[in-house]
Amino acid sequence: MIEIENVSKTFTLHNQGGTVIHVMKGASVSVASGECVALTGASGAGKSTLMRMIYGNYRAASGRILVGGVDVSCAAPREIIALRRTVLGYVSQFLRVVPRVPTLDVVAEPLRAVGVSAQEAEVRATELLRQLNIPETLWGLSPTTFSGGEQQRVNIARGFAYPYPALLLDEPTASLDAHNREVVLSLIEDAKARGAAIVGIFHDEAARDRICDRVIDVTGFTPARAA
Repeated sequence: MIEIENVSKTFTLHNQGGTVIHVMKGASVSVASGECVALTGASGAGKSTLMRMIYGNYRAASGRILVGGVDVSCAAPREIIALRRTVLGYVSQFLRVVPRVPTLDVVAEPLRAVGVSAQEAEVRATELLRQLNIPETLWGLSPTTFSGGEQQRVNIARGFAYPYPALLLDEPTASLDAHNREVVLSLIEDAKARGAAIVGIFHDEAARDRICDRVIDVTGFTPARAA
């Protein structure tokens, strides 16, 4: 489902005389349907960079990134938008939503975007918000006013509202108490059971050991070691 083949990435520092920084070289990872792969490595090793390349936020300098048969490394913007609508979900560490949009609508939006009726989308959003212990009194409010833990749970609910065949998870259990952590791990296990291919960053070692089938240290893809 996700195939990363010999991918490299550079950044050009235009405000520093066009200096080119080589941050990744020779990255190759394959993730099958129903498999969860954890990216590990020290801070700055390239975990988030690789995730952003898979999602299409960063363009790879070379190599291929296939998600559901689409090469994200060279896909047109409209193709990436379509991929994100029905194939590739992303739960980031930070909630980014339009201000003043009610929480219930924020969670239901991915379903409504693919033609699910407003009523059915609301039912699914309600189910997830209850499961993740977001008080009903908050559903009509914008999540931009919520605590960090509440925002993270809204982000998770939004990410799991639609049954994406592929998922990217960036620290999905950070800032969560034990009960909500268990809910999130169960959601991930359910996604694996239905066949989702998952790539994630998990600093929570117990969570990683429980749900991840393989661990890949991205330090091996840094130019200094990729001889």
